[in-house]
Amino acid sequence: MKIFYEALTVGRLEAESPDLAFVYDPDWLARPAAFPISLGMPLGPSRIEAERILPWLANLLPENHLAEIGQQIGVSPQDVLGLLERIGRDTAGALAIGVPRQGGDAFRPVGPEAALARIINELPQRPFLVGDEGVSMSLAGAQDKLPVALLDGEIAIPIEGTPSTHILKPDNPRLKGSVQNEALCMVLAGLVGLDVARVTTGRAGRRSYLLVQRYDRVVGPKRITRVHQEDFCQLLGYFPSSKYEFGSPGIRRGPSLTQLFEAVATHVSPGARLALLDAVILNVLICNVDAHAKNYSILIGAGGSAKFAPLYDLMCGEVWPRITKRLPQSIAGRTEAVHLHGFNWQALARSVGLSPARTLRRVGELCTLTAEKAAEAGSLVAAMPAGNHPVTQAVVRAIQKRCHRIERQLFVLRDTENGPIETPSPPAARRRRA
Repeated sequence: MKIFYEALTVGRLEAESPDLAFVYDPDWLARPAAFPISLGMPLGPSRIEAERILPWLANLLPENHLAEIGQQIGVSPQDVLGLLERIGRDTAGALAIGVPRQGGDAFRPVGPEAALARIINELPQRPFLVGDEGVSMSLAGAQDKLPVALLDGEIAIPIEGTPSTHILKPDNPRLKGSVQNEALCMVLAGLVGLDVARVTTGRAGRRSYLLVQRYDRVVGPKRITRVHQEDFCQLLGYFPSSKYEFGSPGIRRGPSLTQLFEAVATHVSPGARLALLDAVILNVLICNVDAHAKNYSILIGAGGSAKFAPLYDLMCGEVWPRITKRLPQSIAGRTEAVHLHGFNWQALARSVGLSPARTLRRVGELCTLTAEKAAEAGSLVAAMPAGNHPVTQAVVRAIQKRCHRIERQLFVLRDTENGPIETPSPPAARRRRA
């Protein structure tokens, strides 16, 4: 089975031998604009063995509904290659599995609002519209979602290997206001100056949805092209089941923050650690407990050039009481954000080669900015097509409360056997605490 970029063969998966392996195609290696499928699997003639390629492939598949998908197409849910061969023509990043892109762009218009509502309602039983003629697409993650194309403001389904331009994420009946919650957190990230995917909301019948513009797609005047990316589980060789640092009961199973920072410094640049630091801080401030290793990615260009990807999948978990409050990766041994103090941020900075003083200052800056911009983000989301939701103000209050708490605790710079020792704080911080 082959892996393609558009109509070009990137390499082949050798499944005939006892163990799976991947080999780059010689013609691909000779191309000046060639890029690796993963920064952890650099361009070259060597075989890449199963222990490296299989986790990378598995991370292209959804984590839920594999049984439903397998039943629809007659493939075992455990057969990663078999699944990707059938639904892997439009995945995260630039590559297609099994069948190349052919011809121009092809789409199937969704039609009236009722048709979109029906598609949304049927997604749990028919993930990614599996079984529809010409449809072959997959996205990682546990949430229901659908890759779509936005053409002159109308939603369409890409077919025959055509790239999608947006990701449609329906409201979650178990998490009321999930669409407005995520939209607010995404908009807020942009307001405080972070690079983040663009979003809007929409409504189809009784259902609302988030529409996320894909940063790994470029819409040109004549053609949509793909940009390659990989998430940190793919880069570091972890299966999707290990996307969180700790499993139950507290056993380390996935990447730590130290590993993420080391990967950025090695494969992007030492300076790119600052973008990752901003992302980590923001996820703490917005109470995002789902910022696991698959929710950070790297964009890959010719020859393996790389940059830290825009943020995505941002949501405030504080407003739903049954959502865990545990951090996806520990910060200097702390697994809950409310226990973070200044000395924890300093320890994180030292462990990843950053300045402790500058890190503390940046946490403080983002605390102030995020608290100030939260209400504005809520207003912008309320004006989007799906409208407002009661959860919006709850999210704003939860984020502001978290920002003020994290800022107060920044001034705890020492930890002793008798507990933390607080240093004098600036007058502005003392006023907020009062």
